Amino acid sequence: MTAFSNRYQWPDAGLFEIPDWVYTDPEIYDREVERIFHGPTWNYVALEAEIPNPGDFQRSFVGPTPVVVTRDGEDEINVFLNRCGHRASEFCREQRGNAKLLICPYHQWSYDLKGNLVGVPFRRGLAGRGGLARDFDMAAHSPRRLAVTRRGGVVFASFDADAPPLESYLGPVMTAEFDATFDGRPLELHGYYRNTVPGNWKLYHENLKDPYHATLLHSFLVTFGLFVAGNRSAMLADESGLHGAIASAKRASTDHVSEEAKGEMRAFHEDFALQAPEIMEFVDEFDSEWSVTMQTIWPNLIVQREMNTLGIRQIVPRGPHEFAMHWTMFGYAGDDEAMRRHRLRQGNLMGPAGFLGMEDNEAIKFVQDGMKRSRPGHHAVALEPELEAGATDCVISEAAIRAMYRGWREIMGLAS
Repeated sequence: MTAFSNRYQWPDAGLFEIPDWVYTDPEIYDREVERIFHGPTWNYVALEAEIPNPGDFQRSFVGPTPVVVTRDGEDEINVFLNRCGHRASEFCREQRGNAKLLICPYHQWSYDLKGNLVGVPFRRGLAGRGGLARDFDMAAHSPRRLAVTRRGGVVFASFDADAPPLESYLGPVMTAEFDATFDGRPLELHGYYRNTVPGNWKLYHENLKDPYHATLLHSFLVTFGLFVAGNRSAMLADESGLHGAIASAKRASTDHVSEEAKGEMRAFHEDFALQAPEIMEFVDEFDSEWSVTMQTIWPNLIVQREMNTLGIRQIVPRGPHEFAMHWTMFGYAGDDEAMRRHRLRQGNLMGPAGFLGMEDNEAIKFVQDGMKRSRPGHHAVALEPELEAGATDCVISEAAIRAMYRGWREIMGLAS
C-alpha cells in the first residue's frame, strides 16, 4: 500500500482539488474494480419485477463483470457470474427469458438456475476415449455465486459474503430516501434505454452530487422550476459520503426566483413555454418533502424520482474512459391508466435524449476530453469552502463531491 500511495500523490489542497489520474489511470481503474465493485459493496443488478416467475433470468453486471440474475423453482433469487467453467465464455447470451437450464453455446455445458454446473456433453468420452477425469468436480467448476439482498423490489448483489446489511450500508438518511420510492407497492416495468458515455464512471456520481451544475446546465430544469436557485433544495449524503441524493421541492412557477439569480443562470429562459404543460404536473404520492430527487447509491445505482416519473440507472464501467448507462423506467402495478400515461409522458424528461438528460452526457465527455487531451494536472472542487465535505442545503456547493472522494480515497488506500 505504501508503494502504491507514493506513486499517486494527492494535491496539497486536499479534497478541494482532484488529480486527473483519478479518472484516467488504468491501474487506478483496476484497483477500483477489485476494491469497490468486487469489494464489500452492494451493487444493483435487477428489479424483482423483471424476473417475476420461477425460471426467469436476466443478464446484468457488477461493475464491468457480467452476471446472471435468476428466480429458481424455490422462488429464490440467485446471482452468479456469467462465465462458463469450461472456457470462460459468457454462457448466458439472451438479455432475459425463462428456462430450466442455461446452456453455454460453445460446448453446451449447462447450468441450473442456482448456477450449479449440472451437465457436460461426453463427460465420459466416447467409445472409451476422451472425456473428463473420473474425479472431475462439477461443483468446483460452477460459476461463483454472489451474496444477494433485496429491498422494496430491488435486487442487490455483492462479491463479499460479509457485506453489511443494506440498511446499515445506506445509513438512515439514504434508507429513508430509498424507501420513499420503493415503498412496498409492486413495481410495473415501462421500458428501457441504453447508452454509452465517453467518460470515467465516477463522473456520473459527481454529476448527481453537484447541485451547482443543475442550476446552470439544464435549461428545462431551470426554466420550468424543477431545480432552480431559490427553490427549497438540498444535497443529502450519508456518513461515508459515498451515497447521496440531490433534492428539490418544485414550485408552481418561477416567480420567486430573484433577478440576481436569473442573471447568473444563462440556462434560464423566461420566454420558454410548454405546448403540453401537463407534463409538469406533480401528483404528491410519496412520503417525502421533495418533488425531485436523484439518489446515488454507491457504486453503480441511481434512483430517479423526477416528480412522477420513476427510473433506475445502472452504471457499467468499461475502463477508465468509458461507461455504459442502463436505464429502466417503471411505475407501480396499482397505477390506473391515467397515472400510467402521466408517468410515460413525464418519462420524456429522462433517457439519453431526454429533455434534461442529454446535457449531462455531453458535459461528462467534455470533462474527460479535457483530461485526456491536455497535460496532466488537477482541477478545483472548491465551492462552499466553509464546509469541507458532506450534506448541505446550499446549491452553490461541491461539498458532496468532496465527501465522495474522502470515502473513495480511504477505500483505495490513498487516504493521506
